[in-house]
Amino acid sequence: MVTSDQRRRQLARDKYARQQQRRAEAQRKAKRRNTVIAASLAVVLAAGGAVYASVQFLGDDSKNTEAEAPSGEPKMGIEAKGSYAMALKTNEGDITITMDAAKTPRTVNSFKHLADKKYFDGTKCHRLTTAGIFVLQCGDPEGTGMGGPGYTIPDENLDALGKAGADGKVTYKAGTVAMANTGQPGTGGSQFFLVYKDSKLPPQYTPFGTIDAAGLAAVQKVGAAGAEGGQGDGAPKKPVTIEKATVSAK
Repeated sequence: MVTSDQRRRQLARDKYARQQQRRAEAQRKAKRRNTVIAASLAVVLAAGGAVYASVQFLGDDSKNTEAEAPSGEPKMGIEAKGSYAMALKTNEGDITITMDAAKTPRTVNSFKHLADKKYFDGTKCHRLTTAGIFVLQCGDPEGTGMGGPGYTIPDENLDALGKAGADGKVTYKAGTVAMANTGQPGTGGSQFFLVYKDSKLPPQYTPFGTIDAAGLAAVQKVGAAGAEGGQGDGAPKKPVTIEKATVSAK
């Protein structure tokens, strides 16, 4: 006959085994994901010795990494035809981003919702690219490129940058702010990137804002310092922390 203590111990062992199995599966998935990312970041030499990077702005935004983050896309809480400003107070200077809610209402609404919850406060900009594509990527509370709010939002405004060329790319001009995603449509979350120099990319990253002159200068200084290890893609050598983020109507 099984006693109640034996039963409790067995249940505890079963629970521990399930936890270990889930943890092992998560590690296997992370390893596969990292392999994909490493492949997408392969750096090649073009004619004349210039260095170009094949980059996707990846992030696992289906994972909820913040206790206060919502479990689904927030309800519309902004004026869809209004103009909003996202102010980022960082250790490298203040950055103000003007956002057009008429063209990207769900993106702007999501950023206001998350900023109001202080989701971005104290987070690091985890990635800098300096070869062929010139961006600073932020918005991941984990600081690894794998975090997100636990929901995704649809792509918006993808035709704003004109028709793609023969290479399938358009120019994201310096000062543009756009959404990162997993490389698949409708997979944006909280991660975004700041373009500090004209960059050619496929038109699959929602352009939703423009950086002010002072903010662009601050990001360009970070870009000039380069990435850690002298690589064309990695953590910025000059660390950037978003100390506070607010979104308000203009």
